Amino acid sequence: MGAEVMSVSDTTYQDEVEHSEHPVLIDFWAPWCGPCMALLPTIEALASVYDGELKVVKVNVDECPQLAEKFGIQGIPHLVLVKEGKAITLHERTRTRLVSEIDSLLQCTA
Repeated sequence: MGAEVMSVSDTTYQDEVEHSEHPVLIDFWAPWCGPCMALLPTIEALASVYDGELKVVKVNVDECPQLAEKFGIQGIPHLVLVKEGKAITLHERTRTRLVSEIDSLLQCTA
């Protein structure tokens, strides 16, 4: 079935993201956000596509405003790839384009 998308909070962020052995894709979202909900199947598919090489997590901006502030989130949905301590905003929204952008970033060395 593939990897699950994990919810991350202010208290679990450090362990799940900063100490992850793999790069981490963070989906900043909120349950009231229509575009966030429309993007959810793509986020879940990415977790399966990259199972074992990329961790995919979700951060509810209403429940974790400190994390949203840390990343300078001003609108959602907002996707960030954290690799080797660097946060890179992803600009694509379709699954095909996200896969292409993520593949490119995973191959680059920081």
